[in-house]
Amino acid sequence: MEEAKGKEKDLRYADKSLHVGINLTDATYRGYYNHHSTPSHPPDLPSVISRASSAGVRKFMVTGSDLDQSLQAIELAKQYPGQCYATVGVHPCSARSFDKYKGGGEALLQELDRVTREGMEGGWVVAFGEIGVDFDRLGLAGKEVQEKWFQRQVEVAVKLQLPLFLHSRAAHNSFLSILRPHLANLPLRGLVHSFTGSLSEMQELIDLGFHIGVNGCSLKTEENLEVVKAVPLDRLQLETDGPWCEIRASHAGMTVLKGVQGRESAGEGETWKKVKKEKWEEGAMVKGRNEPCEIGKVARVVAGVKGIGIEEVVDAAWRNSVGMFRLGEERNPA
Repeated sequence: MEEAKGKEKDLRYADKSLHVGINLTDATYRGYYNHHSTPSHPPDLPSVISRASSAGVRKFMVTGSDLDQSLQAIELAKQYPGQCYATVGVHPCSARSFDKYKGGGEALLQELDRVTREGMEGGWVVAFGEIGVDFDRLGLAGKEVQEKWFQRQVEVAVKLQLPLFLHSRAAHNSFLSILRPHLANLPLRGLVHSFTGSLSEMQELIDLGFHIGVNGCSLKTEENLEVVKAVPLDRLQLETDGPWCEIRASHAGMTVLKGVQGRESAGEGETWKKVKKEKWEEGAMVKGRNEPCEIGKVARVVAGVKGIGIEEVVDAAWRNSVGMFRLGEERNPA
């Protein structure tokens, strides 16, 4: 296993890091990019997980974005017991898959229900999602289709009594209009991941009992940073949403990151060589492909904008994620 330089400098961080919202089933971790049929490099998911473990990530909640990816996420949970856990659901951008499914959308709902129940019994499935609405990408699925199948998936989640792993993009009012009628039957609520909304939208979600997931996409602008600064620590969860949503040089969050002390500590991903995918080599990261070992960058930016220590941020995120999703731990840990 690759060891991150400076790991001994941040033992508390390394002991308590947990990663929700990671797309380990994505084709890029198998070497495929931009829907090409020929891989750019061999599959390297074991190295990706190894790097994250070296950076102190103890738990992964692997996102299911459609039925196939949900099944793959469950297989990863079986392959890495006690380390990987799965979500099951259909992302709003894949909402058309309901009508394309053999037997129709209701048949797909039944299959999602069956797969989830089986996964819950095995201890592999901890959340229902990624579900929601995304009006920024209506070319992939129209509003009515997204809203219909978000509603129906929430109804399934209520029966299963699982917390939700949620997606909302440029659709706040529609998103809440579908969720509100079910809140009394969703005691664990859920996580609105990869949050990029406004301060008022964040506050409304907090008031309704939801948690906010922060990654690089949540740290692009000064306005984003003001929202993150205002997220209560007891409602914050950390993620990278890899292979996407890295913190880029043009992002406001990068300026904060550069100003945070101790960047040499574990968890930043800077201790591993980065190469272009065409020049892939064993043990190196791929430029432009976000990985879970980079979650330390997110934690440091959050700590920087809030003016608190990284340990406080990571400890809070651990408590919140375990409290909602459990992930093999006891809820409400001390």
